[in-house]
Amino acid sequence: MKPAPSSRRLSRRPPAGAFTLLEILVVLAIIGLLATLAIKDIPGIFGRSEENVAKLFVTQTMSLQLFRYRTDMGSYPSTADGLQALLTAPSANSERWRGPYLQDNKIPLDPWGEPYQYRYPGVKNKNGYDLWSKGPDKTDGTADDIGNW
Repeated sequence: MKPAPSSRRLSRRPPAGAFTLLEILVVLAIIGLLATLAIKDIPGIFGRSEENVAKLFVTQTMSLQLFRYRTDMGSYPSTADGLQALLTAPSANSERWRGPYLQDNKIPLDPWGEPYQYRYPGVKNKNGYDLWSKGPDKTDGTADDIGNW
């Protein structure tokens, strides 16, 4: 009669799923190198994201709100009325106003805490409006301005 098979078998092969100490150290070194590179570029990463947020706001987010206003009122808000016309009815044609056109009943600030600039009729957009952020330097008319042009 044969003895019952043992639940423990002796194997001469090393387990296939194990990592060596050297492999683990190499992976840790690569992770450390990648973390160092990411940490060094954090200001650049966040700076670009602020510019992207401002660009999206002036080219897409506000374009829908201003288009809705123009559809109701017949034209964009004047420079004098500004973006405030999206929250409160202007004195002229107030019976046609269907606002407020912005959520939260406030005009958002740009990523640097400054108000967005608005002009209608536009100087850079002759057939529309100009909407822009003064950019990171917070100075109007400089190269870092971010606009819908």
